[in-house]
Amino acid sequence: MHRTQIYLRPEQHRALLDEAAKKGISLAELIRQIVSEHLERQERKAPKEAFLRIIGMGASGRKDVSEQHDYCLAEVLDRGHNG
Repeated sequence: MHRTQIYLRPEQHRALLDEAAKKGISLAELIRQIVSEHLERQERKAPKEAFLRIIGMGASGRKDVSEQHDYCLAEVLDRGHNG
């Protein structure tokens, strides 16, 4: 694990401490769980965004999408991972 320092507003800190206590876990473990949940939601959202980029290929102005579909799909999907 990597040690990370963050600054929280007092009300955030109190609320997280209360939630951690209710769950019987440390503040650090609660924050790890929250981060994991956030990252999982982002991963689940990625296919939807890729799907929307694929739909957008129809309006791309390219005339060779039907012939070069494998290349075009790879290009669109790669763009989502690299920016």
